[in-house]
Amino acid sequence: MSMLESLRPKGGALEIPLVYVRDAVVFPHTIAPVLAATKFCIAASEVAAKSDKIIFISLLRSLPVDGANDIDVHEIGTVAHVIQSIKLADGSVRLLVDGLRRGRIRRTVFRKEYLGAIVEAIDDGATGDDGATGDDGGPSGADGRKELEALVQILRRDFSTYADLVKKIPNETMLAVQRAESPHKLCGTIANAMGLKLERKQELLAVVPLRERLEATAKALSQDIELLSIQKRISQKVRARMEKSQKDYFLQEQLKEIHKELGRDDDESDLAELTRRIESKAPPQEVLDKAKKELARLAKLQPLSPEAGVIRGYCEWLADLPWSARKADSKDLAAAKAALDADHYGMRKAKERILEFIAVRQLNDSLKGPILCLVGPPGTGKTSLGRSVARALGRDFVRMSLGGVRDEAEIRGHRKTYVGALPGKILQSMRKAGSSNPVFLLDEIDKMSSDFRGDPASALLEVLDPEQNASFVDHYLEVPYDLSGVMFVTTANSVHSIPYALLDRMELIEIPGYSEYEKLEIARHFIVPRQIRENGLEGSSTRIRDDAVLEIIRHYTMESGVRSLEREIARVVRKTAERAVEAGYAGGQRPLAEFKRVIGASSLRKLLGKRRHENDLVFSEPGPGLACGLAWTEMGGSVLPVEASSFEGEGELILTGNLGDVMKESARAALTYLRAHAEEYGLSPTDFAGRVIHVHVPEGAIPKDGPSAGITLAAAIASALTGSPLSAGWAMTGEITLTGRILAIGGVKEKILSAHRNKIYKALLPEANRKDLDDIPSEVSQAMEFRFCSTIAEAFAVLLPSATPRSPGRPGKAAAPRKRPE
Repeated sequence: MSMLESLRPKGGALEIPLVYVRDAVVFPHTIAPVLAATKFCIAASEVAAKSDKIIFISLLRSLPVDGANDIDVHEIGTVAHVIQSIKLADGSVRLLVDGLRRGRIRRTVFRKEYLGAIVEAIDDGATGDDGATGDDGGPSGADGRKELEALVQILRRDFSTYADLVKKIPNETMLAVQRAESPHKLCGTIANAMGLKLERKQELLAVVPLRERLEATAKALSQDIELLSIQKRISQKVRARMEKSQKDYFLQEQLKEIHKELGRDDDESDLAELTRRIESKAPPQEVLDKAKKELARLAKLQPLSPEAGVIRGYCEWLADLPWSARKADSKDLAAAKAALDADHYGMRKAKERILEFIAVRQLNDSLKGPILCLVGPPGTGKTSLGRSVARALGRDFVRMSLGGVRDEAEIRGHRKTYVGALPGKILQSMRKAGSSNPVFLLDEIDKMSSDFRGDPASALLEVLDPEQNASFVDHYLEVPYDLSGVMFVTTANSVHSIPYALLDRMELIEIPGYSEYEKLEIARHFIVPRQIRENGLEGSSTRIRDDAVLEIIRHYTMESGVRSLEREIARVVRKTAERAVEAGYAGGQRPLAEFKRVIGASSLRKLLGKRRHENDLVFSEPGPGLACGLAWTEMGGSVLPVEASSFEGEGELILTGNLGDVMKESARAALTYLRAHAEEYGLSPTDFAGRVIHVHVPEGAIPKDGPSAGITLAAAIASALTGSPLSAGWAMTGEITLTGRILAIGGVKEKILSAHRNKIYKALLPEANRKDLDDIPSEVSQAMEFRFCSTIAEAFAVLLPSATPRSPGRPGKAAAPRKRPE
């Protein structure tokens, strides 16, 4: 019996010379070249050549270590017949083998000159039917055969698709796949034809059960088809783009020749047009020289090159910027004043500053544009005032919001070497304005931030400096641009977050919050007419009475500005418009002029619901340790009640109410002053020793800080220690010192307005703030009684008359009260 016959299934194991390779996997029923490179493999091939030319080929797992006899090869390999053997110059042997069947190595044996493998044949079956006997773990019988036949058909179909994508599969392989008489032969032929990695081919060779082998081969074939399909789509897209570029280039060249025949050159005409546009803007000579240099570079480049696009975009920006175009300023002061008054109520300081600029500009044409900073609570009309200023001056208006800007390139732009680079927002806005002297509004300048990309506030230092902005250099433009004719107007809710160097370059104009009377006038003359017009009731007899507007101001809004007021009035007007439509005053059914509606305070509950805001927390009855302070916030002023209590303890001071460090220090300073002057106010050391003083500021969820509550804290502690309530009806504010002085504070107008809003008509203020009464509306100041004090002793003479100092030294005299009219 021959060696091949001995390897029939169930014929037992047989020793065969082993040829291990590292660059090929041989499948049964295929012819493949194999290199026998080691001494063992060469000897094995020579031994096989002397007998029946049968060898066992297995893929090497890893290279053998020098001097070692154990060879690490894969267990599953192929029994092959050597068709041809060629000795190479380096001593290795090139074998051409024909794969016969798969086999499994049981063990290897070391002979004198070669390695032998004890091989057991793997039963691959003769036909598809033989493979469906259930030995592969799948269903047996007719169902199993049908599933295997389906897998075979899928493999043949997918391999046809694979061959169409690869375009390199020989016809002989295609015929072998179609005519394969067994599924195992089909799998081997397909796996051998696919361009898989050696490890993947070995995996397919090693699968023994027929069903699993068919499924593994189908999966590998499907993955290759998907990969080839993607590669084909990508290559088609690339080829299409290349063809389009070549086509565009070809057409461009043809167009050039046509233009030359007609006597005109399109590129040259484009460059000439760009040159004319730049020269027509009359830029400085430095800019003109830069433009000519860039245009000369552009003329030497291919039109479709990326660099040509960058240079052309740069030159377009030079041609679009307003280098010398200016709008003539309005010289009519009366018309400018009328324009400002028509758009905004109040704002006396801001309007006076604009009128001053117009007047001085008539005397000095070379006056540089001012840098104004409008500071005030939200909703007070700062942003809209910028547009009114432009209308009063007769200039163009541009606006740039700085809220959330944290990249310095937003101001200065990117260098044009970056992909998609553009100038900064400053020059973009100048191009949008179309003139070199617009009114430029920088909104929310206090909302900028900074990170690793730079600090935009530092970039604005040059923009907002009249001595530097005449030569502002954008990173993209790389040439100076004159911003000295621009009137910059910035807005902010608070100056605390603005860097000092930037703040120093701007002229601050405070836009304080509005009083009730000012809001009433704004609603009467601006908000109500606008909302009636915008909501389609213009022409009707719709009217909102003053008592309704005051009810909205006091109990439906709580703000320094008028944004919420306008929203609530708009809601009232919309509800009224809804009633008009329901009554048939829409669509021409009934004339709108006949619709009449007068809205009073009593109607608001039905239109707006219940009241949303009541007055600030104010102590209804005086008592020991109770004081009423005044505070300023970004939303306006508010009343700040303070409670103090004294009881037996360890002599500590407890401060609660979410107080900041400065406010805590004011409380300690107040207590120290009272300790130092205890005898003057009828107190003794025992009133402090062994007693705890607890100071609480209600509404603890709200953070509170600042030095202006010093006199309030001192009065509350003094009242608690003496057991005497403060004089009724007084609100107070002022910073105190250890020596008993009362220093000036800010936000006087907002604080007085909050006291008036909460029906507190007596206010104690620092003597240094007497001048600030000029900012308070006359209708408020006439209803208030003010006391101005420069020392704590003067203040206590008003607030704690029962604790008048016994030995005041220099008590100081309180200023005469200003009585409110009956």
